[in-house]
Amino acid sequence: MERTTKQFTISLPPELAQQVTAIAKAESRTVSELFREAFRTYRAGRVRTLLNASQQTGRRKGHMGYTPDDVERLIHESRQEEERQ
Repeated sequence: MERTTKQFTISLPPELAQQVTAIAKAESRTVSELFREAFRTYRAGRVRTLLNASQQTGRRKGHMGYTPDDVERLIHESRQEEERQ
Protein backbone atom coordinates (compact mmCIF):
# COMPACT_ATOMS: atom_id res chain seq x y z
CA MET A 1 0.00 0.00 0.00
CA GLU A 2 1.38 3.38 -1.02
CA ARG A 3 1.64 6.17 1.55
CA THR A 4 -0.50 9.22 0.99
CA THR A 5 1.92 11.47 2.88
CA LYS A 6 5.64 12.05 2.96
CA GLN A 7 7.57 12.61 6.16
CA PHE A 8 10.17 15.32 6.64
CA THR A 9 12.61 15.85 9.46
CA ILE A 10 13.34 19.46 10.37
CA SER A 11 15.47 21.09 13.03
CA LEU A 12 14.36 24.13 15.01
CA PRO A 13 16.08 26.10 17.75
CA PRO A 14 14.66 25.10 21.16
CA GLU A 15 12.85 28.41 21.67
CA LEU A 16 11.08 28.17 18.31
CA ALA A 17 10.26 24.50 18.90
CA GLN A 18 8.63 25.44 22.21
CA GLN A 19 6.55 28.10 20.46
CA VAL A 20 5.40 25.62 17.82
CA THR A 21 4.42 23.08 20.47
CA ALA A 22 2.61 25.71 22.55
CA ILE A 23 0.64 27.02 19.56
CA ALA A 24 -0.30 23.51 18.44
CA LYS A 25 -1.53 22.69 21.94
CA ALA A 26 -3.42 25.98 22.34
CA GLU A 27 -5.17 25.47 19.00
CA SER A 28 -5.77 21.71 19.51
CA ARG A 29 -3.83 20.98 16.33
CA THR A 30 -0.89 18.82 15.41
CA VAL A 31 2.54 20.21 14.62
CA SER A 32 2.13 18.71 11.14
CA GLU A 33 -1.04 20.73 10.61
CA LEU A 34 0.77 23.93 11.60
CA PHE A 35 3.62 23.27 9.18
CA ARG A 36 1.24 22.37 6.35
CA GLU A 37 -0.58 25.67 6.92
CA ALA A 38 2.72 27.57 7.13
CA PHE A 39 3.86 26.11 3.81
CA ARG A 40 0.54 26.88 2.12
CA THR A 41 0.79 30.46 3.38
CA TYR A 42 4.37 30.71 2.13
CA ARG A 43 3.41 29.30 -1.28
CA ALA A 44 0.44 31.68 -1.62
CA GLY A 45 2.72 34.62 -0.79
CA ARG A 46 5.22 33.47 -3.37
CA VAL A 47 2.54 33.27 -6.05
CA ARG A 48 1.32 36.76 -5.10
CA THR A 49 4.89 38.05 -5.35
CA LEU A 50 5.31 36.51 -8.81
CA LEU A 51 2.00 37.94 -9.99
CA ASN A 52 2.81 41.39 -8.64
CA ALA A 53 6.24 41.37 -10.28
CA SER A 54 4.72 40.30 -13.57
CA GLN A 55 2.07 43.00 -13.30
CA GLN A 56 4.70 45.67 -12.61
CA THR A 57 6.73 44.51 -15.60
CA GLY A 58 3.60 44.71 -17.75
CA ARG A 59 2.87 48.23 -16.56
CA ARG A 60 6.43 49.32 -17.33
CA LYS A 61 5.91 47.97 -20.84
CA GLY A 62 2.67 49.91 -21.14
CA HIS A 63 0.30 47.00 -20.55
CA MET A 64 -2.65 47.40 -18.23
CA GLY A 65 -2.53 43.78 -17.12
CA TYR A 66 -0.87 40.48 -17.88
CA THR A 67 0.34 39.65 -21.35
CA PRO A 68 -0.51 36.29 -22.89
CA ASP A 69 3.12 35.28 -22.29
CA ASP A 70 2.81 36.24 -18.61
CA VAL A 71 -0.28 34.08 -18.24
CA GLU A 72 1.39 31.10 -19.92
CA ARG A 73 4.50 31.48 -17.76
CA LEU A 74 2.53 31.82 -14.54
CA ILE A 75 0.40 28.78 -15.36
CA HIS A 76 3.54 26.79 -16.12
CA GLU A 77 5.21 27.90 -12.86
CA SER A 78 2.08 27.11 -10.86
CA ARG A 79 1.82 23.62 -12.36
CA GLN A 80 5.48 22.97 -11.64
CA GLU A 81 4.93 23.97 -7.97
CA GLU A 82 1.98 21.57 -7.74
CA GLU A 83 4.02 18.71 -9.25
CA ARG A 84 6.76 19.21 -6.65
CA GLN A 85 4.36 18.64 -3.77
